[in-house]
Amino acid sequence: MTTFESLGVKDGILESVTALGFTQPTPIQEQAIPVLLQGTKDFIGLAQTGTGKTAAFGLPVLHLLDAAQRHPQALIICPTRELCLQIANDLDAFKKKSKGMYVTAVYGGASIGEQIRDLKKGTHIVVATPGRLIDLIERKAINLEQIHYVILDEADEMLNMGFKDDIEFILQNTPNRQSIWLFSATMPQEIRRVSKRYMTDPFEVTVGKVNATNVNVDHQYYTTQHINRYETLKRIIDFNPGIYGIIFTRTKADAQEITERLIREGYDIEALHGDLTQAQRDKVMGRFREKSIQLLIATDVAARGIDVKGITHVINYELPDDTEVYTHRSGRTGRAGKDGVSLSIVTPREIYRLRQIEKIANTRFSKMDIPTGKDVCRKQFFHFTDKLLSADISNSEYEAYIPALQEKFADVSKEEILQRVAALEFDRFLKYYENSADLNVREDARRERGTRELDRRGQGEASRGASAGAGRRSSGGAYQRLFVNLGTKDGFYKASFLQFILDMSDLRKDSLGRIDMKEMNSWVEVEAGPNASKMIKALDGKNFKGRKIRMNDADSGGGGRRRTRE
Repeated sequence: MTTFESLGVKDGILESVTALGFTQPTPIQEQAIPVLLQGTKDFIGLAQTGTGKTAAFGLPVLHLLDAAQRHPQALIICPTRELCLQIANDLDAFKKKSKGMYVTAVYGGASIGEQIRDLKKGTHIVVATPGRLIDLIERKAINLEQIHYVILDEADEMLNMGFKDDIEFILQNTPNRQSIWLFSATMPQEIRRVSKRYMTDPFEVTVGKVNATNVNVDHQYYTTQHINRYETLKRIIDFNPGIYGIIFTRTKADAQEITERLIREGYDIEALHGDLTQAQRDKVMGRFREKSIQLLIATDVAARGIDVKGITHVINYELPDDTEVYTHRSGRTGRAGKDGVSLSIVTPREIYRLRQIEKIANTRFSKMDIPTGKDVCRKQFFHFTDKLLSADISNSEYEAYIPALQEKFADVSKEEILQRVAALEFDRFLKYYENSADLNVREDARRERGTRELDRRGQGEASRGASAGAGRRSSGGAYQRLFVNLGTKDGFYKASFLQFILDMSDLRKDSLGRIDMKEMNSWVEVEAGPNASKMIKALDGKNFKGRKIRMNDADSGGGGRRRTRE
């Protein structure tokens, strides 16, 4: 059996690892640590979130530090404030038994003055988000010339968030680095291009398959009509009374709307989206980590970098367009060897996208029936009885109340007491689900075969992009085709671009048709009329990374089909 000691890690770090209860390295740790301890080899590690990547790079970087030289020697770059703080806390735990090593976290949303003061005190490792690090570089508040090791964690997330130029700028400002260590759950072409440009013959380790989902996650889906999506969500939550999870929506408007509806109906829930201030975001995340709230509703953008232990369920209120996004969503559960469930609510028209994810992510979805009202009440009842039987009654103070209780219930039978307890606990459920409808879509075998045949043909028209032009019809009428001078060169992938335009315009996904993305420009189908006008008004003339966005009707002659960016 491989041990951390056999990997060659220093004694002080080994003591900390042992104190934390680590006994055996995970596959990514076992393969990465011996290579990284050399300190001179560029490295690419491909593994899902929750597989121990922080220790895979954290233990070697602490091993390689020269504690006597109190200046930044290692730089860890990650996409979000939450992940930045998590990595810094993990490193503090790994070095607890070692003397004289310091870690400093720098990130947006906190006082830059305090962070500058912390840096001036002297540190060995800087953990940073890209934006705040660049701010510090431009202020000349940090010197990266003595950085030996650069670690890019969640590299695919950073590129999805549009940090490609920022990462390249940072790498250009670490001229004396000895090695780059890149960790990612997926390997899009943008990461491959960055690695070829800045890394020399990197040693590559893949744990599992690239883009594959976590083997500890059970992938399930429920089929219903679009109009029943919210009721299906409620029923899934009620059928899983011990749930502790994240619900993913496409837009911040959806996240807020669903949150408000569920709160009105008595659920412990909060929303996490781009309109929250950093203080509000920290408060929500604090309550979620403490399990004061049972469920968190988030957009993909808002949830990036979240790492919370013990999440039992991930619920996809709608499927993402991008398989990589699904991989990251489902990776929030089933971590550290524990089992988890990733549930997706889909309409019959979305089944082909489910099959795409199955194929690319090398996983299999189990079709589940949406529980009936009786199923929900039965599940809630047995959950309550289990809680009742496992309640701790060892406190001797309860004994003082027993005589009064016995007197109070002297003329009430045991069966009646149990009935009254059940009535108090389940009256709401019983009334709500008394005449509940069947929300399932029943597909016959011929329809299912047709769906799979469509998948084998590459989804027919769905795979041909937006070539049909503005003449196609939406559920509410014709689509209008819009041109916008944003493309993959701006760091967008289809999923992140979709999220961006929906967040900017507050439109719903079902008002959009096809999206055709090129390197420099993109074309978007939007329902003709008010929604198309709203999209143009929301984006045209706004700024993105210091450049003016241009959006107009693609067929009006003003934008043209190949208009270049300004």
